[in-house]
Amino acid sequence: MEFSLFYFADGAAPGGHRGRYDLLLDGARFADTHGFSAVWTPERHFHEFGGLYPNPSVTAAALAAVTERIGIRAGSVVAPLHHPVRIAEEWSVVDNLSHGRAGIALASGWNAVDFALRPEGYAGRKDAVVETVETVRSLWRGEPLAVTDGAGRPAEVKVFPPPVQPELPIWVTSAGGPQTFEAAGRAGAGVLTHLLGQDFDELAEKIARYRRALAERPGHDGRPGHVALMLHTCLGDDAAEVRETVREPFTAYLKSSFRLIARSATSILQGFDVDKLRESDIDFLVRRSFDTYYHSSGLFGTVEQATAVVERARAAGVDELACLIDFGIPDERVLSGLETLDELRQSVR
Repeated sequence: MEFSLFYFADGAAPGGHRGRYDLLLDGARFADTHGFSAVWTPERHFHEFGGLYPNPSVTAAALAAVTERIGIRAGSVVAPLHHPVRIAEEWSVVDNLSHGRAGIALASGWNAVDFALRPEGYAGRKDAVVETVETVRSLWRGEPLAVTDGAGRPAEVKVFPPPVQPELPIWVTSAGGPQTFEAAGRAGAGVLTHLLGQDFDELAEKIARYRRALAERPGHDGRPGHVALMLHTCLGDDAAEVRETVREPFTAYLKSSFRLIARSATSILQGFDVDKLRESDIDFLVRRSFDTYYHSSGLFGTVEQATAVVERARAAGVDELACLIDFGIPDERVLSGLETLDELRQSVR
C-alpha cells in the first residue's frame, strides 16, 4: 500500500500566524524524506472550501522547488475548464522543474459556478475528461494538435518546453459512478476516488469493473492499473485525544462542504433548497457524517485502529491512500501526526 498526502483546505479555518501555504510546504518536505509516494493538490474556485487551490500547476511548481523525489500531482485538473494545450504546457513546466515527477488526475467538475471561467464547457463536461486524456497524452509525446488560430486559419501547435517523462501519469477522478471507473480503464488511466456516497464493498465492485475494462483495452500491457483513495487522516498515540482534536474542526469542515455540495445538487434534486434547511437539521446531518467518517471512512485514531481501515482498502483493491490532512487542525498537530502516519505506512507495507 502506497501513502501520499492530499490537500483540500477550508480557507475559512483559522490559520494562526503561519502562512496559508506553510502546511502544504512543510508536509511535502516531510513526505519527500519519509518514503511517501506523492503530494496532491486540487483545483477549486470561488469558495472557501478548497479555495486555497485555484490552480494545481502553480502549487505543484512550488512543491517541485522544495522536494527531490516525491511525485507531484494534481488532484484534480477540471478538464472542461481548460484547453488541453494549456494543461500539457503547464504540467510540462512542472515536469521539468521536478525532473520528471509530475502526474495529473483529470475531473469533469461538479460545481456549476466554477464554469463561470468557461461556460461552454459545462454541458459536455462528462465526455470532456476522456477526450482530454487522449489529447494531453498526444501533446506530451510531442505530437502536433490541429487548431484554428486567432485569424480563423488552420494551424498546428506543439507543447513547449518538452517534458522530461516520455509519458505523463494520468488518473481519472470519480465520485463513485461505475461508468467513470470503466471509462478510466478503457482509457488506460488510473482512478482517484473517495468514500463520499460509497462504502468499501461498493468500491471493490467498481475497482473490479475498472480492472476488467483495463484488461480489455487494446494493446494493454498486463499491468493492473492504479487506484488512489482519498481518506481524511489524523493519527496519534491516544485515541481519545485524536477524537477530541478532530471533532470540532472536522465538523466545521464537513458543514462547509455540505452547503457547497447541496447547492450543486439543487439542479438535480428538484425542489431541494439547502437554504431552507434549518440550522439544527444541518447540524444533525453533519454530526451523523462525522461519526461515519471517524469510524469507517477515514484514518483516525491510533495506528492499530487505522490498520483495520488500511486492510479494508487493500482488500477492495486500492493501491494508494491519499491522506487528506488539512481540515482545520492546528498545523503543529498535523505535522506531529505525520510521524504516526509514517509508522502506519511502514507497518502495513
